[in-house]
Parts: sequence; structure tokens; C-alpha cells
Amino acid sequence: MKLLSTIKHYLFNAFRELFVYNHSSLEFRAKLFALILCADENIKTDDYSIIKKIGMKIYKNDDERANLLMLNTKELVQKVKEDNGLDIDTLVANIQKELKIVPRYAKKIDIESLKELLLLSHDRDVISYQENMIEFLQTLRDETLHEKKSQIEKDEEKIESKY
Repeated sequence: MKLLSTIKHYLFNAFRELFVYNHSSLEFRAKLFALILCADENIKTDDYSIIKKIGMKIYKNDDERANLLMLNTKELVQKVKEDNGLDIDTLVANIQKELKIVPRYAKKIDIESLKELLLLSHDRDVISYQENMIEFLQTLRDETLHEKKSQIEKDEEKIESKY
């Protein structure tokens, strides 16, 4: 059973853009969670379970999507920790860039879910840094929703008309 799960994860990872509905949306959320988690250098493996729990709420108990959110977040955090071409500043820049391209993603910045991650650290400096990141994301979300309101409405109409 473990082998089957490993193979399934490998295939999803290799071809996730083909297999996963709304992959870019899930990837955007993973970047948000990774950004907050990366502020803490002492991330434990168990910390990712909260991402899965949040994913279960977001995706209405869809275990596979919640798992993919957790795995994508874990992968992004690992890239930052290994200094594998990704750092916190790059994550911030990627989030800003994606919001310019797809402004409706601003609605996916769930501040309450991000605040749940603050409970994982006991270091006051880390928590303060994470709070500043969340405040930045909230401002970014609010500004995008305000400035791009008409574009977001048009994009959502296009999406609804497809289904």
C-alpha cells in the first residue's frame, strides 16, 4: 500500500498540471502557506498536518486535493530550505506576479487560515515576522480586489459560463 501511494505521488508530482484540476490555483495557495512556514527555520514534519487540515476545509473534505496542497507546500518549503533557486523574496515576487496575471487569486488569500500557522512557532521573533507577512498579504489581497474588481468579475463570468 505504501509503494502504491509513493508511485501515485510520483506520477502526480511529475504530471500534476495534467492530472490536477485547477493546478495553478492549488499551487498559488501552496506558495502562500510556504511563505509563512519558511519564516520559521525549525519546521517539523508534523507541522504540515495543519496544511492538510486547512486543505480539507478549503476543498470540502477532498482528501486528494488537501494532500496535494500539503505536498506542494512541503516541496516549496524544501526548495527554500535547500536554497534551490527559491527564497522568501522570490516567493513574494511570484505571488505578486501571479496576482497581476490572475487577480481573482486574491480571493484565495485566506488570512484566517494563514493565521493558524502562527500557532506552530513559539519564537516571538518568528511569530512577529510571520504576522508581518500576513499583514502584507492582506494588504496585497485588499488592494488587488479593489483595483482589479471589474477584471475579477469578468474573469469569474467567463469561468461560470464554461460550466
